[in-house]
Amino acid sequence: MSNKPENPSEPFKKALSDATRALANEPEMTVTYSVDPPGLTNDAARLPQISRRMTRDEVMLARGTADAFALRRRFHNDATHRRYAPTGEVAQALYEAMETARCEAMGARAMPGTADNIDAKIASEARRFGYEGITEAAKAPLAEAAGYLVRHLATGRPLPAGAQNVMELWRGFIESQASGSLERIDGCLSDQKAFARLTRKVIEELGYGEQLGEDPDELENDEDPEESEELSEEDETEGGGEQEQDSDDQNTAQDDSAEEDSDQAQAQVSIEDTDESEAAEADEIDGEPPSELPPPKPASDADPHYKVYTSAFDEVIRAEDLADPAELERLRAYLDQQLEPLKGAVSRLANRLQRRLQAQQNRSWEFDLEEGILDAGRLARVVAQPTTPLSFKVEKDTEFRDTVVTLLLDNSGSMRGRPISIAAICADVLARTLERCQVKVEILGFTTRAWKGGQSREAWLQAGRAPAPGRLNDLRHIIYKSADSPWRRVRSNLGLMMKEGLLKENIDGEALEWAHRRLAGRPEARRIMMVISDGAPVDDSTLSVNSANYLEKHLRDVIAMIEKRRAVELIAVGIGHDVTRYYQRAVTITDVDQLAGAMTEQLASLFDIDPRAAGRAMRQQITAGARRAG
Repeated sequence: MSNKPENPSEPFKKALSDATRALANEPEMTVTYSVDPPGLTNDAARLPQISRRMTRDEVMLARGTADAFALRRRFHNDATHRRYAPTGEVAQALYEAMETARCEAMGARAMPGTADNIDAKIASEARRFGYEGITEAAKAPLAEAAGYLVRHLATGRPLPAGAQNVMELWRGFIESQASGSLERIDGCLSDQKAFARLTRKVIEELGYGEQLGEDPDELENDEDPEESEELSEEDETEGGGEQEQDSDDQNTAQDDSAEEDSDQAQAQVSIEDTDESEAAEADEIDGEPPSELPPPKPASDADPHYKVYTSAFDEVIRAEDLADPAELERLRAYLDQQLEPLKGAVSRLANRLQRRLQAQQNRSWEFDLEEGILDAGRLARVVAQPTTPLSFKVEKDTEFRDTVVTLLLDNSGSMRGRPISIAAICADVLARTLERCQVKVEILGFTTRAWKGGQSREAWLQAGRAPAPGRLNDLRHIIYKSADSPWRRVRSNLGLMMKEGLLKENIDGEALEWAHRRLAGRPEARRIMMVISDGAPVDDSTLSVNSANYLEKHLRDVIAMIEKRRAVELIAVGIGHDVTRYYQRAVTITDVDQLAGAMTEQLASLFDIDPRAAGRAMRQQITAGARRAG
């Protein structure tokens, strides 16, 4: 029998899976947990991963996602939804958001416990997208605001801060255009068909009626007269002689009816014309709904003026998808061979880092338990009194362990050779070291898919060379190791950095923003990002058709945004490049052999009680390394 302790999150996962099936009324639904984005299909739900620590944030996020999916399955009918679905992009987003809000509001009314869970999910999403910091309606998603407003009106519950901010930015406009329709939400919340009609009405009132497509109810009504004519023909056939006897009377009645219908049609046209003119006057009084689509979401949260010509050719890709397993193993062996002389020094620094981190883990224990680790200090009682039961102890988790670190490595062409080799091996050793200290590590890389612009530049040339197109190259962001992947499973991935032709241009600002979004969405209480780079952002294709400081300015804006939000602690190591002019917390080394020491000291300093003393120690270590190199 295995003595391996059960993952403490497994009982919770099983209970949550059972609760999700019961709430959805789908006993056969498959419920899984993954680091991939949550999703719902016809017979399966994928929920956020839950770690062994089971922090409150990740537990509440999993519960909220599970409840949202279950309520969607319970109260939503796909056929009805498809029948009334609009055709335009903005209208579709509004339609989807309001239907989601309807399902969740029904759950909150019937089962109030689901409301708190879903609020936690909404709060997590709002934090991830930075909704609380938005100050202009144009930068806030209209569809999300409409969904939040429906949820608020249907339940009366206040929303989490970020969601409340987005709703309030658009609330005045939505209510000024569709207040009459919104007042009818309560009456049709439990009727999906009626609610779908109401949603289409709201979309039309908001100014997107041209995106609704054909009205399915009108199409159905158009078909009814044909069915009636067929039925009347059958009746005439069955009636035979009786109909022939009354044919003259019927013809007279039909002529009179036709005249009446014509008069009614003319009157109806007059009424409709009057209604249209009154509606036009009302629009002039209350303000016209937008005739154009809302502006697209900015390419950068840090700088709304930063432009990207096209992102169609960008990719976020896992290292194992850029090379087959055999090639990764070969490249990893080559990396190990190149850095054999350096491994000893790096390992010693890693061990020093581990001792420093573990020394700061103020361990505490719970004693006199019925299971756990045998408490040797209390064995004397058992010897003295054999009837005394054995005593066990369990170590308490500390807040120190609730940490995740992202290492963002510059994969540009200037890193080719010894710099990228040392960066790879340092990232590898640090990942193992921090993993032993119960700190999760994510290793990311950034470069471009091509030199000189790639497919993005080709598209720009074919479209007529528009001036100042913005970023003009195909991004490649690489995931070498995700935070939830154990080091042993991805060890060979770091060998990819040795692959010929991988390292190209570097667009640091967008890479930093991408890594920040990934990190900000993590459930850990403390998030740290370390950037390793050897130069300023450079992309010849972009800089040849924009201002000379276009990419550098964007990098500064992204750094300022991250440091201002403070959701992530940002540090940087520059290799032969003064990164202190960009980052508040940074160190510059003059030789790549100093990289291991700089990385370990930087990380250790984040956990030191006295940051100033740690900073002095780091600078002394770097200076000593420079002297030895000289």
